[in-house]
Amino acid sequence: MSAITFDTHKFVKELESAGMPPAQAEAFVRAQQEILAQALDTTLATKADISSLDTKVGKLIADLDSKIDKLTWMMGILVALAIANFAKQFF
Repeated sequence: MSAITFDTHKFVKELESAGMPPAQAEAFVRAQQEILAQALDTTLATKADISSLDTKVGKLIADLDSKIDKLTWMMGILVALAIANFAKQFF
């Protein structure tokens, strides 16, 4: 679980000054800190997450480049066949 750094003592004092009993204010602050930590653990990307994503994107780009190369060759062949077929009409 991630550590949330905020002034819990100040938070407790704010709650107490608003009329919340000290024990309840402390329990509320601890619960709030835990909820925030869980939210951060599930929503923030780590360096490992980014590295993994970078690797996956790199592989996808390489695959896409390979497919584009194949399509380029196929288009070249189709153009050559079309030109040959067109030229055949005149010769």
